[in-house]
Amino acid sequence: MFNNMFRKKPIGHIHPESSLHRSLTTFDLTLMGIGAIIGAGVFVLTGIAAATKAGPAIVISYIIAGLASMFAALAYAELAASIGGTGSAYSYAYAGFGELIAWIIGWNLLLEYVMSVGTVAIGWSGYVVNFLQAVHIYLPDAITKNPFEGGVINLIAVLIIITLALLLCLGVKHSARINAVIVAVKLLTIATFIAVASLNIQIENWSNFFPFGWTGVMEGAALVFFAYIGFDALSTAVEEAVDPQRSIPIAIIVSLIVCTIIYIIVSALLTGIVPYTSLNVESPVSDALLKIGHQYMAGIIAAGAVAGLTTVMLVMFYGLTRICLAMSRDGLIPTSVAKIHSQTHTPIRLILITGVVIAAIAGIAPINHAAELVNIGTLAAFTFVCGGVIVLRATLPDLHRPFKLPFNPLIPFLGIVFCIYLMLNLPAITWWRFLIWTIAGILIYFLYGIRHSVLGNVK
Repeated sequence: MFNNMFRKKPIGHIHPESSLHRSLTTFDLTLMGIGAIIGAGVFVLTGIAAATKAGPAIVISYIIAGLASMFAALAYAELAASIGGTGSAYSYAYAGFGELIAWIIGWNLLLEYVMSVGTVAIGWSGYVVNFLQAVHIYLPDAITKNPFEGGVINLIAVLIIITLALLLCLGVKHSARINAVIVAVKLLTIATFIAVASLNIQIENWSNFFPFGWTGVMEGAALVFFAYIGFDALSTAVEEAVDPQRSIPIAIIVSLIVCTIIYIIVSALLTGIVPYTSLNVESPVSDALLKIGHQYMAGIIAAGAVAGLTTVMLVMFYGLTRICLAMSRDGLIPTSVAKIHSQTHTPIRLILITGVVIAAIAGIAPINHAAELVNIGTLAAFTFVCGGVIVLRATLPDLHRPFKLPFNPLIPFLGIVFCIYLMLNLPAITWWRFLIWTIAGILIYFLYGIRHSVLGNVK
């Protein structure tokens, strides 16, 4: 049994009968990356992290989190180009570290994606409710709040998940087109904020630049890391990319660089136009503009935030279904859910099943500290991806690598160090939740996965 736990999956292509439809270009993938990365981070977490963790030094927090993400992104780019598959870090761990480690990584990726989409749906619902109230439409608490907040179900959050599930069922190209339109709206909104904020900077707001010291900067980096995790979803699109060995690495790196620059600029301006202490609110960007007398612009930002959160949910939901697809093909979860629809070329069963789970979370669950819980699972996955580059360079030196990250093993080693350091700056309660979830996953593996593994049943 011990040997079975660490059996490695050979690197190869998926059988054509189970392949997804190749329709995504480099441009599509880059916009998907921007759509997944720019969202809750710029519209929500920047203000909260500045007010409670780092102050104006949130700019440095973003630089540190961005560096950690870039090291990991380079590792993702190499493995996506050379190994491929739909499973992202799960598939890379399967090839580099064996089945048990792959399952643990995949299990934590499921938590990351489900909680990401569910919590963003709740935030999306809040923005929609605020918008409706602004035009004097008031919905009852029974359908806008969960039972723990005095309501019955957050129906708006449920409805957006249902809508996205149906969109994903239609096909990834349809989803990519809608994502491109919404990303354009989102970038225009951010450009509007930058233009307005640049003319309203009060230098004195930066006078106490490090109010929480270096510890606060690192805690801020650990929190805002949530803002960068979207690029992981791009590596799940290998089977649906027209030229994956070229386009996936380009899309991952370009989208991450663009989004890092945007985060640094927005966080600097946000703490420059109002005191950082006033930013601990649900919609800090809109709220800051209201404080400096730009009501109309605040409304535009709120609309942009709805658009931004929509694309985050769409791309992360897409990534979740593809990771589940990879795990199902390997037999670690029931293979019956991995069927690809002959007309839409999408895993409709998986989309609907995961959609029900996410809708339940968004509709009735109170989710506190979700960003931190998502972060620790993501950081663990990134650590193994960086380690996977080092291991596979040693064990498979002749593997064809269309993209090779530079300065190996320095770059992946720095990625490991940064990710572990950020994990250590997360609260203890987050570690306990992570440990409980991981133990539950290990139990499922030994009760089901190890006996149904396709690799284990190969004669």
